[in-house]
Amino acid sequence: MRNVLRTWQDEVKKTFSGRADSPPEWSGRLAEGDDAGYHLPGSAVWSVHGSMTPIVGGIRTLLMQSLHPGALAGVHEHSNFREDPLRRLANTIRWIFTVTYGSTAAAEEATRRVRHLHGPVQGSYQDNDGGTRAYSANDPALAAWIHIAFTDGFLAAHKLWGGPVPGGPDAYVREWAQAGRLMGVEDPPLTEAQMRSQLDRWYEQGQLRADGRVKETVEFIRNAPLHPLLRPGYKVLFAAAVYSLEPKYREMLGLSVPRLGPFPLPVKLATKVVLGVVHLALGGLSRRKGPSEVAARQRLRRLGEPSADFA
Repeated sequence: MRNVLRTWQDEVKKTFSGRADSPPEWSGRLAEGDDAGYHLPGSAVWSVHGSMTPIVGGIRTLLMQSLHPGALAGVHEHSNFREDPLRRLANTIRWIFTVTYGSTAAAEEATRRVRHLHGPVQGSYQDNDGGTRAYSANDPALAAWIHIAFTDGFLAAHKLWGGPVPGGPDAYVREWAQAGRLMGVEDPPLTEAQMRSQLDRWYEQGQLRADGRVKETVEFIRNAPLHPLLRPGYKVLFAAAVYSLEPKYREMLGLSVPRLGPFPLPVKLATKVVLGVVHLALGGLSRRKGPSEVAARQRLRRLGEPSADFA
């Protein structure tokens, strides 16, 4: 039994950081840098990204992003997500945490690296009116969809399973807008209402769709190629992502909240339990803060930033 638990814990760590024996090397480098960065302890971004809720938010984000045919074309035609989905996840986590916790230079360098990788991701797709549209991963309009689906997903998950957000939801949308600007988004939303309005505009203008390619993507996300020990917990987290979706998007994706006959299953409670277990597996008993946050606080103390010891 002890070996099974150790294997499970190692697999959890490898899923989120790429290795089981120690934190990823890039997280330690967040202690370097000559300024405080874009976000500080006590900010809405630190509160949301330092919790366990981004695990659910990330799944929800992938589901939502798949509804844009341009975004989905880029993934299917230029990504190795089927062959190595965990590497793609680890790279995304690296960028998120670097922008969240790193210095300004580190955040900008991480973003340049991502945008460089996005450079060749371009092509064309057929829109819902039968016309042909060009797409590019670095196009501001497509980047806006990716950014807003991300912000909406992380915020929705945290509102359901996280603690209070300093400054409220609007503060998170406003603060994380900086990440959108780094990725080339023009005028990202600054309030939750603006974000919801922009999402609704894509929906109402018929720019989204659910076709065979979306169905294939949803099934891949539902049955992600994880270690067998992780699959039961992942089923709960996938159900949580579905639960958190607005009904209209859930319907487009062909998904529904799990039920036992006429009764909905207790997804909220089950998700809270699973997130707590994952937290313990990642070192929650012995270390309240993740390695990226610890490194960031080291940099802030070195720079004399008063917020470095903010709880």
